[in-house]
Amino acid sequence: MKSNDNGVLVSAGNARALDAEASADWGLEAHALVETAGRACSAVFTEKFLKGKQDINFFTVLAGSGNNAADALVMLKALILSGYAVPSDCQVFVTRLPAANKGPLSQAVLAVQKLDVPITEWDSKKASAAFHKANFIIDGITGTGLNSPLRDVALEMVEAVNQHIDKINAVNLKKRKVNKPFVISIDIPSGNFDNWQQGMPILRADATLAIEPQKLCLYTPMARSCAGLILAVTGIFPPALSRKYLDAELITWENINAAVPSIAKTVHKYERGLVEIWAGSQGAIGAAKLAAEGAQAAGAGLIRLIVDPSIYPVVASSCSGVMAVPGPPTDGRFTPTAVLLGPGWGKSEDRIRILENCLRIEEQGTPLILDADAIALAKDMVFHGNAIMTPHMGEFSAYCGLQKDEVLKSPIQALRGFCAKAKAVILLKSHVIYVASPDGRLGIIDGMNPILATGGTGDVLAGFCSSIAARWRACVLRSNGKKSLAFDAFACACAAGALLMQAAESKGIAGKFADPAEIARAASSVAGAVWLEA
Repeated sequence: MKSNDNGVLVSAGNARALDAEASADWGLEAHALVETAGRACSAVFTEKFLKGKQDINFFTVLAGSGNNAADALVMLKALILSGYAVPSDCQVFVTRLPAANKGPLSQAVLAVQKLDVPITEWDSKKASAAFHKANFIIDGITGTGLNSPLRDVALEMVEAVNQHIDKINAVNLKKRKVNKPFVISIDIPSGNFDNWQQGMPILRADATLAIEPQKLCLYTPMARSCAGLILAVTGIFPPALSRKYLDAELITWENINAAVPSIAKTVHKYERGLVEIWAGSQGAIGAAKLAAEGAQAAGAGLIRLIVDPSIYPVVASSCSGVMAVPGPPTDGRFTPTAVLLGPGWGKSEDRIRILENCLRIEEQGTPLILDADAIALAKDMVFHGNAIMTPHMGEFSAYCGLQKDEVLKSPIQALRGFCAKAKAVILLKSHVIYVASPDGRLGIIDGMNPILATGGTGDVLAGFCSSIAARWRACVLRSNGKKSLAFDAFACACAAGALLMQAAESKGIAGKFADPAEIARAASSVAGAVWLEA
């Protein structure tokens, strides 16, 4: 990834350490950081939601006792000074009024008081009235300083917001139109922290203004929906300082696609990568075909789909541009640059033997992609750094012997442990995609796209992985092992996952129920636009 790509994710603990170093060694004093962050939050918010219109907007701000509260108040101040809010139409509630001259929060409180914004300590009755009036509720109750579940006044504030929104939703279900305020959290939804677990109190936001570097706990699967739309607020810290505290990378199509070798104008099909796919069985023909379509979409030059003789006639008659053969093949003329095993494959004894044979070529450098049934068969196998597994939550839980809910609570520890043990990259599929490498790298691809919650998208994704891997390996072979082009299974998996997300958000796919084959076709345009030399 690029060094200035704003893709740094940090734990809340590392965020606090970063703040301390910024102040002590970089001359970035706390008051200045708060002012910069609050103004940046205001700019991102107005650009996204107000679109330059200075209509009458009623804001209610909930502020705790830390710098997160100061960020929220500076944001409100900037909205007022920019003409997007009128002081008399705003209301600020604080957990307690700070003492004078006691840090950034006391200065932020003083500023909004001087602007004649009503500001009081928490009062549930007054807050209820303010919520009914508000167009926007700004959540600055707790931030990265929280390290245990909410309690006391902060808990009351969060519960009041959630209950207010729940009541309005219930009323509006009965077709009575009641004003529903839009809830915006600053940095992270109040109540979220590194060790948050389902059942702990947390504010449910419609959007989160995620101040760089973004916090890793935003993307915990069970907490992700509470953040709503995540909007990056950038320009706060020097990139070199942020990356010093990196815990994971936020992967997007824009910051990962350049990691994959492009396709030159002069290549022929054998130089674009040869994918071998072992997939399909009785009742699961579609999985094999979708995996092959995914491999085509991501740019492989030639794809050989090996299927059981019992389903070969059906598969072969419907393949276009894919070389379908009954398995096991005996000609020995096809030397793949990547192999995919597993989509709709089954778990019979002969599959284990095929997998063991493929393990030998993976040791020699040929990338091996394992999906679905092949993951279950590989439970006790150790690879050699050229393998990628693409399980969904259920498959990964079975693979590592953990309960699904246990993985959802905190997937990072399990992922890192098992990918190090297997010496393979693991791409964990859910509404948030996690990619872990044996060397400790961790990538997160934000999802939250229900279009992909359908059977077959995982097969397409596995096809993407195999195609990118095959092209990359072919490039390495042509370069006679040039180190700068060495195959990177982690980057390959990240690119495949990001391609899937980008395709699902593309024109013609977004906003409709799409067949996975349509998503593969959309991906071919997305991938071709960046990987085919102009």
